[in-house]
Amino acid sequence: MAVWTVYLSLCLLVALTASDPGSDGDIVPECPNIPHGERVDCFPDPDASQQKCLERACCWSPVSEANVPWCFFSKHHGYSVVSESKPDSTHIEAKLTRMDAPSLFGADIKELTFYAEMQTENRLRFKITDTKQARFEVPHEHVQAPSIPPTGPLKYRLELIQKPFGLKVWRTSPEKLLFDTTIGPLVFADQYLQLSAKLPSHNIYGLGEHVHQTFRHDTNWRTWPIFARAAFPNGGPDNLYGHYPYFTCLEDASGQSFGVFLMNSNAMEVTIQPAPAVTYRTIGGVLDFYILLGDTPEAVVDEFTQLIGRPFIPPYWSLGFQLSRWDYGSLDEVKRVVERNRQAGLPYDVQYTDIDYMEDNKVFTFDTVKFAELPQFADYMHDKGQKYIIILDPAVSTSRRINGPYEALNRGHAAKAWVTEADGETPLLGEVWPGETVFPDYTNQSCIDWWVDEILRFHKEVKHDALWIDMNEVASFVKGSIKGCADNKLNYPPFTPRILDNLMFSKTLCMDAKHNWGNHYDVHSLYGYSMVLATEKASRAVFGTNRSMVFTRSSFPGVGKYAGHWLGDNAATWNDIKWAIPGMLEFNLFGIPYVGADICGFFLNSSEELCRRWMQVGAFYPFSRNHNAKGFKDQDPASYGADSLLVNSSRHYLEIRYSLLPYLYTLFYKAHVSGETVVRPMMHEFYSDSETWAVHKQFMWGAHLLITPVLDPGFETVEAYIPDAIWYDFEKEIRITDRKAKVSLNLPADKLGLHLRSGAILPTQRPDVTTTYSRLHPMGLIVALDDNKAASGELFWDDGDSRDTVSSGSYIHYQFSVVNDVLTMHVAHNGYTDPNSLKFENITVMGVSAAPTSVLVSEGITTNSLSESQVYYDSTKKVMYLRNLQLELGKNYTVNWEAKYPNSRHFDCHPEAGGDQDRCEARGCIWKPSDIPKEPWCYYAETHGYVTSNIVETASGIIVDIERNTDFPCQRSQSRDVSKLRVEITYLSGKSLRWKIFDPANARYEVPVPLELPATPETEENKRLYRVQIQHKPFGIQVIRKGSEEVIWDSAVPGFTFSDQLLQISTRLPSNYVYGFGETEHPTYKHDLNFHTYGLFAKDQPPGFKLNSYGVHPFYMGLEKSRNAHGILLLNSNAMDVTFLPTPALTYRTIGGILDFYMVMGPTPEAVVQQYTEMIGRPVLPAYWSLGFQLCRYGYANDAEIADLYNDMKAAKIPYDVQYADIDYMERQMDFTLDKVNFKGLPALVDRMRAEGMRFIFILDPAIAANETKGSYPAFDTGIEKDVFIKWPPELSNDIVWGKVWPDYPNVTVDNSLDWDSQVKLFRSFVAFPDFFKNSTVEWWGEQIKDFYNNVVKFDGLWIDMNEPASFVHGTVGEKCLGNQTLENPPYMPPLESMHRGLNHKTMCMNSEQILADGTRVKHYDVHNLYGWSHTKPTYDALRSTTGTRGVVITRSTYPSSGRWAGHWLGDNYSSWDQLLKSIIGMMEFSIFGISYTGADICGFFNPAEYEMCLRWMQLGAFYPFSRNHNTINMPRQDPVAWGEEFAAVSRDVLNIRYTLLPYLYTLMYEAHTHGNTVVRPLLHEFVTDENTWKIDRQFLWGPALLITPALDPGVTVVRGYVPNARWYDYHTGEAVGVRGQFVDMDAPLWKMNLHVRGGHVLPWQKAENNTHYSRLNPLGLLVALDDGGSAHGSFFWDDGEGIDTVQNKRFLLTTFTASSGVLTSMVPTDGLAEVDRLTLGLVKVWGVTAPVTRVTLSVIGQPDADLPFTYNAEVQELQFDATSQSHTVEKPFTITWNTA
Repeated sequence: MAVWTVYLSLCLLVALTASDPGSDGDIVPECPNIPHGERVDCFPDPDASQQKCLERACCWSPVSEANVPWCFFSKHHGYSVVSESKPDSTHIEAKLTRMDAPSLFGADIKELTFYAEMQTENRLRFKITDTKQARFEVPHEHVQAPSIPPTGPLKYRLELIQKPFGLKVWRTSPEKLLFDTTIGPLVFADQYLQLSAKLPSHNIYGLGEHVHQTFRHDTNWRTWPIFARAAFPNGGPDNLYGHYPYFTCLEDASGQSFGVFLMNSNAMEVTIQPAPAVTYRTIGGVLDFYILLGDTPEAVVDEFTQLIGRPFIPPYWSLGFQLSRWDYGSLDEVKRVVERNRQAGLPYDVQYTDIDYMEDNKVFTFDTVKFAELPQFADYMHDKGQKYIIILDPAVSTSRRINGPYEALNRGHAAKAWVTEADGETPLLGEVWPGETVFPDYTNQSCIDWWVDEILRFHKEVKHDALWIDMNEVASFVKGSIKGCADNKLNYPPFTPRILDNLMFSKTLCMDAKHNWGNHYDVHSLYGYSMVLATEKASRAVFGTNRSMVFTRSSFPGVGKYAGHWLGDNAATWNDIKWAIPGMLEFNLFGIPYVGADICGFFLNSSEELCRRWMQVGAFYPFSRNHNAKGFKDQDPASYGADSLLVNSSRHYLEIRYSLLPYLYTLFYKAHVSGETVVRPMMHEFYSDSETWAVHKQFMWGAHLLITPVLDPGFETVEAYIPDAIWYDFEKEIRITDRKAKVSLNLPADKLGLHLRSGAILPTQRPDVTTTYSRLHPMGLIVALDDNKAASGELFWDDGDSRDTVSSGSYIHYQFSVVNDVLTMHVAHNGYTDPNSLKFENITVMGVSAAPTSVLVSEGITTNSLSESQVYYDSTKKVMYLRNLQLELGKNYTVNWEAKYPNSRHFDCHPEAGGDQDRCEARGCIWKPSDIPKEPWCYYAETHGYVTSNIVETASGIIVDIERNTDFPCQRSQSRDVSKLRVEITYLSGKSLRWKIFDPANARYEVPVPLELPATPETEENKRLYRVQIQHKPFGIQVIRKGSEEVIWDSAVPGFTFSDQLLQISTRLPSNYVYGFGETEHPTYKHDLNFHTYGLFAKDQPPGFKLNSYGVHPFYMGLEKSRNAHGILLLNSNAMDVTFLPTPALTYRTIGGILDFYMVMGPTPEAVVQQYTEMIGRPVLPAYWSLGFQLCRYGYANDAEIADLYNDMKAAKIPYDVQYADIDYMERQMDFTLDKVNFKGLPALVDRMRAEGMRFIFILDPAIAANETKGSYPAFDTGIEKDVFIKWPPELSNDIVWGKVWPDYPNVTVDNSLDWDSQVKLFRSFVAFPDFFKNSTVEWWGEQIKDFYNNVVKFDGLWIDMNEPASFVHGTVGEKCLGNQTLENPPYMPPLESMHRGLNHKTMCMNSEQILADGTRVKHYDVHNLYGWSHTKPTYDALRSTTGTRGVVITRSTYPSSGRWAGHWLGDNYSSWDQLLKSIIGMMEFSIFGISYTGADICGFFNPAEYEMCLRWMQLGAFYPFSRNHNTINMPRQDPVAWGEEFAAVSRDVLNIRYTLLPYLYTLMYEAHTHGNTVVRPLLHEFVTDENTWKIDRQFLWGPALLITPALDPGVTVVRGYVPNARWYDYHTGEAVGVRGQFVDMDAPLWKMNLHVRGGHVLPWQKAENNTHYSRLNPLGLLVALDDGGSAHGSFFWDDGEGIDTVQNKRFLLTTFTASSGVLTSMVPTDGLAEVDRLTLGLVKVWGVTAPVTRVTLSVIGQPDADLPFTYNAEVQELQFDATSQSHTVEKPFTITWNTA
């Protein structure tokens, strides 16, 4: 502090004594206490002193650190905002006025206009200019504002600082300050404009054109002048040829980056300082900035090139090697050079001539003596497939030609084509190579016309193939002009940036010279740009449809759209070979990827070693040209000797270059269409590794090829950095072990470091000496597999020479991918036919772990196996070579090999027990014992299955006839194989397809469940997300996702079986991540694929590992390595099993019906569920009250026990909506009866409870008692009358198939001391099972329910149980099933619970007959799994018809589409800790099955509950959609009031949270009902790009926004939970948790449930009450959780809560909410709500408000604004405001604004 005190005192003293009263000099500088690195220089001009500094009212403080400014700005400089307006949401305008402070250089502008435009989601523009007078602005050819404003959320936020004026640009997610101009003042004078900005990191790249000796800038006070200049790139800070006020900043290891572009062409300098910060000082124009945001550095280049223009695609030949020099002396010498390099066999495409071809260096002439045959030279080159390029300079000699007038000059005079002196008339004269010259004004249309005409004329005289334009900075050898320059403020501005020579007109024109665009002072750096635009027009005129190209020395942002660039007149030094790499990297940032340095150096003589090393690295310059200067020795490769090491090394690497030209050409296509870099900095690919941030001696081609050259003399080892990936030595084809490490590479004299990144597929072509010839040769692929044995790549291919092939579509675009040992070659676009009939001949695959057993090549639906001679495997290198393939360019192919898993095609041929070698081989299978646990020892031979016999392709699908391969015997004699099958593949839609495999000769059972399928198939191939291929032997179907090219279904594996009672099909899977299949208990949500088999068959079976339970759902969702998702339904209702294999693969085995598959393509997990439920039916919308807490038990002794429970719950004030009665309310457990002894008072109790807002649900089982002796039992009697019960087939018997379930015989006393089977035999009556398929049954069932409601007891919902159907006898009474016994005990029995007892165990006989609604007779064998499904809709329809309200149905047995009518509980579980986790897994599975209203019996059904477990389960169960505590008879009570006050209090608290959030839950149910969204949502559905979420099953979400992390284990007080990558708030405190994307320990004392709300969402809520009848009356609250950008959105659905079809009839309210920038708005898409159901807006909580709030205002159209009372908690950043007093009903749109301090 002592130093600060001294200099502040000194400032004050000098200011008081040296200033005149009343002047700016009276200002005493108020000096900020800032680090040295944040000082902004107040004296950038020379000769700073203390006095001069203080005269500027700046701060003077000498320091010992080098380069730190001693004179820096005080707080008095700058501008103030006097007004600010926002014309709309994407524009800000402000008026600025200058603060009183001394001027730095005079002519300060008092009033400025600030204008900001949010042009796109990622692009911000702001401009500062003179309010009163127009100033020069760059007339850019491409840059313009978008035609439409951004529609998505902005990735940035602009903050305007009022005084002194400044601005801050923030990234919104995560919130980060990117560009902060408050570090220094704005200075805006007529000829001095300054703006500084603090940056978030030191990783700054760009600014140009200079020689930057490192790619990443040194931020230690480096100043870089920017002003186009003809100078030598000698390594100093000099300004060079181009003008690039643009840089990229990598913010941190996340990869997030931004670019800053100042659209200003005046002379300037940019200082980079340690803050880190940049200061711009420009001497004219305006401050016109563009801030460009990207998630990666590559994305920033994309944004920049979108702004300035995408790079052109160079002609293919221009990617060949090129030779040039200045002063060959004669054409004969040129030809000698050409011939010796041809003779050397060097790949070589282009020859140049420099100005020495001209007559006396005059443009548009040639030397008729030394270059007499130049007009024929192009033909000489063309004869060998080569090209010829000439140079053109802009300066035109004023002297005559040797033999007459200089016509080009005269025509230019006539056109008034020249830049003039200040008078605007007199052509300015300078001096260049031909002597005295004039200079074309390319901004003048008449000059452009003259230039085009001259080039046309000269091309007719001297044919050439492209144009090289030089000296266009613009360069002159005299200062300004031959007359000198006037002494005025343009030629001698008050401030001159630190440009070379410190003189504006040094080596160029006077600054007051006139162009059409303005003064040379303003447009000097645009001269090369304007020349490029004119030359491009000439090129189009000369070359027509041929692409040609322009190649320029001087450039400006946007030049890359039309031209390439070389790095100028370098020298043959080892420094220059190094400096070329940062130069190329920078020009790729600048949007000019066609760039390179003069190989071997322009000036000086190149040593052999230098030239050899430069030829090696130059072979990988995009523009690869060897060029040198007059007076120096030859350096073309052949000049060093035809068999020299240099020639051999050059040839070798040029041949590699030429072989990779298809890859390089594709990179240029990617640059052209999406702005990708071609030569790529390592940090663009590996930004998360800080070691890469400063790498500048290595570079990449695209994402995949790493080039490491030798850049120092005498070295044969190089220290290189190997980034974090698997890499292959490109030349040796071996995987290296190093990654994320510095290594020493051995690179002998003839070697360069080349490494191929894993995951790459590079297209190649056999090289030749020119591209003309190489383009005739076969193509190939190089594949480098990654850790997942995957890879991808692309190929762009056109004729290589025509213009505009991309826009015209005249090209081929391939996408290549390898997944699961399948290479897919997919033609994404095919608009070109190569005349050379090119073929892919060779494919090299690196990283193949074992020799392939076979290689199959498929085209369309045709598959062939490669011969042994076509496949070679190098076991040492782990490389597979495929040769002589003849795959035609332009066609789709897949190449399929088996290598990763030697036994991946080992599909079990003997899944039954008791397999041995004899039984195995009798089936024609292979016996091979294995030491791998669970791996099958008996497996199918490769070609087992079916073979394709006929294929018919149509626009809507494929029809395939297949025949069984009779080389193999029948598998099971009792199950006849079907020899001929038909396969029908239907393209249902762009996102769904079906394949059905059936017997065309004999109709078989098909599932009668109707699906909602598109009316017409999708016949347009380009609208489908998939492709289908047919494999031939064995037959198989492959479904391939377009884009990623992953094979997501692949049944081309052995073992396909289709017999009477066994249908088996296997498929390989795209990843190990599979979810679904039910209903069976799974220990994890993600399936374990290690040879696990699950049986699927509906059964009264409590949950247990691998036990088939109540429902059947043959549906799964799979994730792909591309992070896409798909879903597959097998519509088959027979008993089946599924086996998972670690391949990964899956085998289905079903014992009847057909194979009818449906696939939905997602591509997100949530989209999969949406598409699936669109097909099977959307989930039902339950009544609002059914979302309340519910109580039930089997074993209530009487109605008094229920009444006491109800009273106790009310007294404890525990929210509670629904009470159940289980079968004990019935008379002897018979449906539709009431026990009039123990439950006589139940109807009155139900009426009382309902009057108090409660609801009641009764259980109904399907089985109907049949042994009544005490009068009539109407349910049975009318059932007999209507013939509703299931019977035997008529040919077997006319009797009912009797069973036994719960109903007791009349007049018996049950002896519970007997064993169960004895009780069943002695006391259980016969029962009949209704056949709910029959229309008569549906009618009868509805009548029984209505009679029960009207005449026995009222109810609000129905619970249907035992509908698998369950029976307590096996098959039938007496357990003698009639008919075909193979239906009871099929030839193949899936691994079901009690499989040894047959399929009829605990259910009906499989021979029982059911009758479908259309009269079709079917076996129970086929429809058993549909019994619960058939039971559900009639129950739902009857409930609605009877009660007149929506109600709710809960069913135990389900099948796909059951969710349309009912919810489901997870069955008769156990009171054990493991069941908590398994309930989450079950709910998540039923979410993807399309049943949203689910839950488990809280605290468990069987066994006594334990206190802690039950309490934790109450906490978890409070977040089940169906939240019911239920247990069985003879167990202790476990309802919340049974455990004491502490338990009741915790239960009350957590249920109050549930009830508070019921409006959100109900809205989620609406979204499930209308869109198919999940309610209980796995984390991976929201964060699928985060693979950490793919295995998470101990947490779940409600919708997208509420994260639930329960305690699932005994004794824990801390739970481990994952916090996904978003902003999250603790629900209990409202405080942001501050972590993301990681696992954390969360405190979990016994009373706490961890809940987190996701930023970016608005959750509706209401104050909880004892039941929903009362809570629905409360005002609507909103919880607004802001994201990193201060935004949130949400919706709210509301109806009467129980009306029928309110959604379909639009009798509801849908409101959407959006919060952004301190404004909360509502919109009302649908308002059909009755007046009585309307809600008022109440308390709103806003989380994440970062600044104190001063006012909250409610605005409603047609009403005056109202201030709302509010509180703000700064510690947790929570704002609360209450609108209750305004009585605003939420069906009216509103806006609420909060202002911050």
